[in-house]
Amino acid sequence: MAEDAGKREATAEVRRLVERAQQGDRAALEELYLMHFDRIYSYLHLSVGNRHDAEDLTTQTFVRMLESIDRFEWRKVPISAWLFRIAHNLAMDHFRAGRRWQPEEEVPEPAGPDQNSAEEEAFHSLGRRSMLEMIEELSHDQRQVLTLKFVFDFSNVEVATILGKTEGAVKSLQHRALASLQRQLAR
Repeated sequence: MAEDAGKREATAEVRRLVERAQQGDRAALEELYLMHFDRIYSYLHLSVGNRHDAEDLTTQTFVRMLESIDRFEWRKVPISAWLFRIAHNLAMDHFRAGRRWQPEEEVPEPAGPDQNSAEEEAFHSLGRRSMLEMIEELSHDQRQVLTLKFVFDFSNVEVATILGKTEGAVKSLQHRALASLQRQLAR
């Protein structure tokens, strides 16, 4: 019960921020930006695969927010889903423009005294790489659904809004993605 009350209070605070932002309150716009920046950047970095493009697309997302906040209307989903929808559309435009997903090289962290042995690290790295390779075999839409649901903790309704799909389509994509991963693990 206390958790629900806290969630309602947080939602009410975000609604007040949006209303102030829609009236041109610069501090409210800045607070919305700070509140959502990390998640939007992380989503775009996962989507496009490199820091430089993610930074550019994140900037574009918040420029679009500034340009259109006055047209935002509360519906079934929070403003975060609206911002993710903008980010998703920009990422899709990025790919349509002929750019491709470009993963960055991972920079190995220096080993500290409490770190695992080289052998343990190698096995861990192989397991992570294997999982990433399995995820890469999923369709783009399936990867997007899993990312939004399990990394960013959005509901099916919110994911549907972000991706411009029906809630049923999101459930179907999630089911097929998880079934595909399960089949790959069974091999």
